[in-house]
Amino acid sequence: MSEVLSVSRDGPVARVTLTRPEVRNAFNAALIEALQRAFAELAVEAPDALRAVVLAGAGKAFCAGADVEWQRAAIGLSAEENEADAARLQAMLLAIDGCPAPIIARVHGASLGGGMGLCAVADVVLSTADAVFGFTETKLGIMPAVISPFVLARIGEGHARALFSAGERFDAERAMRIGLVHEVLPDEEALDARLDALLGELLSAGPTAARGAKAVILDQRGLTPAEARALAVQRAARQRVSAEGQEGLSAFLDKRLPSWRSS
Repeated sequence: MSEVLSVSRDGPVARVTLTRPEVRNAFNAALIEALQRAFAELAVEAPDALRAVVLAGAGKAFCAGADVEWQRAAIGLSAEENEADAARLQAMLLAIDGCPAPIIARVHGASLGGGMGLCAVADVVLSTADAVFGFTETKLGIMPAVISPFVLARIGEGHARALFSAGERFDAERAMRIGLVHEVLPDEEALDARLDALLGELLSAGPTAARGAKAVILDQRGLTPAEARALAVQRAARQRVSAEGQEGLSAFLDKRLPSWRSS
């Protein structure tokens, strides 16, 4: 797609890879723009055309936060220009967060600063055991403000308060304990094997059902308990009477594979 980002396809699976390995896939303006554009384009694909997205980083790390040279350029920006810069990062995270297809983050090496935001907007985060994590912004005299709404939704206020201020780095096991990471694998070979297995599980699910299962979670944000219960009932009924829901239930009762599965 560009010199900072690669988007490839394996049938209904898209692989979005950060390709700035020389700086451990650190963010700059070009990468932020490319990520937003890529996920905006993926978001309009039909459920049967796009069934999963893998978000990864080339080279030795997933994403090491903000690029040093990009940060250097920001020194001379006004408050208004910095707000516009932060808004672009937020728009990128919103584009990923709102992608209707399930997103799997493949984390290795390091996920720092803004890279933690990428983990927070992925649906499933798989990590190698030796990966390092951290909200390291305060070490530079700044703070993890833009990523905070997404991170708080993932790990909660208690863990955020323990980790945001000091900017301490921590390991994959702690990342899993606080809910940022879902599974920790011994090495990259095991990571890729688990990734392939998880993609197989996603491809065995009904395309609209898989998306609907994600949407029913996201769409409950900000609702009252009564509104959330009403939404859940409505979505369940709607999916059951859909063509896919009818096919899935019929296939189960007939002891055959549904139409969206070949094996």
